[in-house]
Parts: sequence; structure tokens; C-alpha cells
Amino acid sequence: MLNPDELIVSLTRLYGPPGEEQEVTRWLTSNLAAMNISHRVDAKGNVVAILGGDTGEVPIAVMAHMDEIALIVTHVEKDGLLRVASLGGVYPWKWGEGAVEVLAPTGVIPGVLSFGSIHTDHPSSVAQQAREKPLTWNQASIFTGKSSQQLAAVGVKPGTRAVLGRSRRTVTQMDDFIGSPFLDDRADLAVWLMALERLSLSPVPPKVPLAFIATVSEEVGGEGARYWLQRNPVDICVALEIGPTTPDAVFEIDKEPTIWVRDGYAAIDARDSAILEQCARELNQQPHWQYLSRGGSDASCSAAIGLCARSVTLGLAVDNSHGYEIMHREAPEQLCRLLLAYLSAAQ
Repeated sequence: MLNPDELIVSLTRLYGPPGEEQEVTRWLTSNLAAMNISHRVDAKGNVVAILGGDTGEVPIAVMAHMDEIALIVTHVEKDGLLRVASLGGVYPWKWGEGAVEVLAPTGVIPGVLSFGSIHTDHPSSVAQQAREKPLTWNQASIFTGKSSQQLAAVGVKPGTRAVLGRSRRTVTQMDDFIGSPFLDDRADLAVWLMALERLSLSPVPPKVPLAFIATVSEEVGGEGARYWLQRNPVDICVALEIGPTTPDAVFEIDKEPTIWVRDGYAAIDARDSAILEQCARELNQQPHWQYLSRGGSDASCSAAIGLCARSVTLGLAVDNSHGYEIMHREAPEQLCRLLLAYLSAAQ
């Protein structure tokens, strides 16, 4: 059986900014092939695996996204400094100064995300501006040591992606907990793969076809999910996500799954709430029923524009989000159990 700890360590090291998820795609399709699970990559870049037959309508889809928050180059200065903007919800104070890598067409270019020295009170300095109001990406730059001409020669231009450096993609083990960047959504991709493995090995096939979609560009509006669902409408879309504790929903960071009751796009259907409550009872779980005043998932973003009849978002309880996230080590297993029980009950 797949080990979630090992999957998370492997997945968090992979680069996957929105629109450039190829590293994650290659890793995922290689693992699906090794598991003898039939799959394809659609024109948008989503990885699609359908269990129970690939003909006719598919009533239920399960989604986890492959992309991560990142930066996009907006301008190359004459001295070679790169100016950047957020690609997804990444904030300067979450990343701070440190190693990043620029994904040039010819290869990865190491760089340092920089804000300048604090040893000044000059009003033009970023440090002085940060003492008075929050930092913005307009005040950041990436230093690569290359001139603008050298960068142009290797294809760096506005639109080039920059990602958190490989050296900063570490998983910290803390007794029953782990900390890591990009648990959103690499930990959920691990659960997605674990569920696929168990369903594929089950002697009892699904009663109805189930689509498992590893989506692209979720962090910039659920583009991958919307693309697939426009062509393959479903009754129920299940998204696997994180469930961050917030002042709106305070709970202990433990192994129990979270169930989004409402986010910025959609609310859970009462039928699915009842199914999940019954499933949790049978599994002896006590999930966190979570209201989010901000945020969305592939499922809820799609439901808001009528691409699925019902949206369900199941999560891993975490502290921090879009930064260095913290999770109970048993949470992926418990989420996988709840997902499989729900899929069986909802068919």
C-alpha cells in the first residue's frame, strides 16, 4: 500500500506553478502506470483516470490539484533584476527573502527573492516602507546574477514562472505532525492516489463510473476543473483540499478530516451533509465542519457557475495556509477513509 509520508516528501519537491505543472504530471502518470491504472492527459493538462468504465456519463468526479502558488515575472530590469507578481495567493511575508528558482525554457535558473537592507531609514527603501505598511510584490525583486541580455538569451521574459527553491521544500517531522510548504494540495494528491489504489485493487467495482481528475491551475480560479467539467458534466464534484483553522472555524489540528460547509463560492448540499455525517459515524470519526469566509475549491468554483449539481470539499486539518503548513501525520489516512466511504454511499 502507498505510504502517505513518502508520497508527500516526493510531491512537495516537485515544481508545479499554475500553467506549468509538467513535473507533477510526469511523476503522477508514472505512478499511475506502475499501478496499472488507465489514464490520460487532456488538452488543458489535467490527468484523468476513470474507474468503472470510460463510456457514457460519469456522475461523480474526485479532484485534487497539481499546481502550487508561485510568482510570475512582470518585467526584466536593465540590470537583470526580475520584477514579479503573485500567481495564486502567495504573500511576501509568507515567503520572505530566500532561494527561488526561475523556470526558463532552457532550464532552471537559481535566484534569491530580495527586499533589500534594513540598515536605513531612507523613505525610498523597502525596509522603511515595510515599517509603515505591509509589503507588496511591487517592492520585491529576484536576483539571479545574470544580465538582462543573458536572461533574454535563455528565454526569461514577462510570463516566466518563478517558484520556491528546492532547498526550501523540506518536510519537518514533529512527533505526530509534519510541516511543509505545499501541503495544499500535494498532501491531497497523495490521498487522491491512495484512494485510486484501493479502489483499483478492490474486488468489487464501483456501481457507477468514477472520474479521478488531478487538475491544473486551481490556484488561479479552478481553470483545469472548469475545463474538464464543461466537457464532462457531473452530478457530484468532490474536491480534496486543506482545512485551515481560522477565527471563523477554530478547531484542533488533529487527524480528523474537515468538511467545508460553505466557502466563498458555494455551500454543501444538505443531502451530502447527511451522507457524510452517517459515514463519519460508521468510521468513528469526528470531522470538523468548517465554514470558510474566504477561499474556494475546484468543486465549489465549478458549482458556482453550474458545472456540477453538488459540490463537496473534504480537507486535511492544517495550521497556516499558503505558507509552511502543519498537519497531523494520520490525517491523510483518515481523509482517504472518509472519501471512500462517501463515494460508496453516494453512488
